[in-house]
Amino acid sequence: MADTTTRPLRVAVVGAGPAGIYAADMLTKSEPVKNGELEVSIDLFDRYPTPFGLIRYGVAPDHPRIKGIITALRAILGRGDIRFFGNVEFGRDLTLADFGAHYDAVIFATGAVYDAPLNIPGNDLEGVHGAAEFVAWYDGHPDFPRTWPLEAEEVAVIGNGNVALDVARVLSKHADDMLVTEIPGNVYQGLKASPVTDVHIFGRRGPAQVKFTPLELRELAKSRDVDIVVYDEDFDYDEGSEQAIAENNQVKVMVKTLEKWRADDSPKTASRRLHLHFLQSPREVLGEDGRVTGLRMERTRLNGDGSVSGTGEYVDYPVQAVYHAVGYLGSRLPELPFDDGRGVIPNAEGRVLAEDGTVLHGLYATGWIKRGPVGLIGATKSDALETVTHLLEDRPVLPGATRPDPASVNEVLEARGVEYTTWEGWLALDEYEQGLGQSSHDAEGNPRERVKVVEREEMVSVSREGVPEPVSSPA
Repeated sequence: MADTTTRPLRVAVVGAGPAGIYAADMLTKSEPVKNGELEVSIDLFDRYPTPFGLIRYGVAPDHPRIKGIITALRAILGRGDIRFFGNVEFGRDLTLADFGAHYDAVIFATGAVYDAPLNIPGNDLEGVHGAAEFVAWYDGHPDFPRTWPLEAEEVAVIGNGNVALDVARVLSKHADDMLVTEIPGNVYQGLKASPVTDVHIFGRRGPAQVKFTPLELRELAKSRDVDIVVYDEDFDYDEGSEQAIAENNQVKVMVKTLEKWRADDSPKTASRRLHLHFLQSPREVLGEDGRVTGLRMERTRLNGDGSVSGTGEYVDYPVQAVYHAVGYLGSRLPELPFDDGRGVIPNAEGRVLAEDGTVLHGLYATGWIKRGPVGLIGATKSDALETVTHLLEDRPVLPGATRPDPASVNEVLEARGVEYTTWEGWLALDEYEQGLGQSSHDAEGNPRERVKVVEREEMVSVSREGVPEPVSSPA
């Protein structure tokens, strides 16, 4: 049992994205801590050398809200009451037994970074890509290749969520217009060489059932020299649609935006077009000689309640690449139970469960690895609050660390030769990336805000050894 009457409660959080950071923050602000009943000592771990997880490696660099989220997360870690250990992989550098020795409780917040499968014929053809892999490439993820096959003139994106919009926007946007963001030099060069002219986004339900957010949808129209194209036959509203429009302001705003584009009969003269299709479901990726040559879609009809059924009418679209953004899946963690079907750690409101359904005291989950890849920041915060609340309730039954001294974790990592990074190291890397931006320029000749470093070795080196001089741009 953890004796937190004479020492702080030691908690490890595995995963330094929004879910992990919010859980750590809520723990520091919990009632027992605020009223002086309890002290907490929290360490945040991530397998990347940098914090922020999905915000750094899973969101398009031109996403309109990314800076605000980063600012909030930086403020939390910048307080200094939560330690950050980057470049530390659970199961390799530190095992479950290690965490049990050094911490009273562990919260897993590892998210979901892999694509759910596209289960239709032709999904193995060359030119079929998961959205998550493409996002990892353009976000400069250190564990993904530096090149991407941008060879198609016509591209299909399957999905009606924000990830699909991000992928379609990046594919259709002119590379020079991305230089105001932090994209790495290799990503800029890849996008610059892309011959794309048409990007098609497909959703199987109607305009009132899209999973976009209004801000993301409106952002599409801000791309220079890109026309938005919609089709009259894709607009239909059943009783369920009308109810959603009447009761949900977000749906009302998005339908209004789509109808405005539908009513726009001005000439389409841009060099690139972004097509929005509704009421179509993917049935087969068409190919020849092992490569994508088209996408077969089945028209769907609304059933009255917002759901759809197939009509038996098929439409073939000539495309040379297909990106599927139909969801993410979490990954199994060493030594922990896992639900392969849902891609989550089995849990009861955040308490990790063994295969027989019993609670594994001291182990918790939050974020997408807890509930699956659904929900935005608001859901992540409420998720974290639920998990932290149960952790605090469980204090009497927590196993208790045998080596609770915070310095002992550093000693173990150093003894094993783990080149871990710290918050101070992130600040050094942050300065370095901003320096790279100052020595690079956007399309108008202005210094860039930053250029993201891609190579893991370079990130670790800068984080551990400081900013090298002189700073030179990789672009």
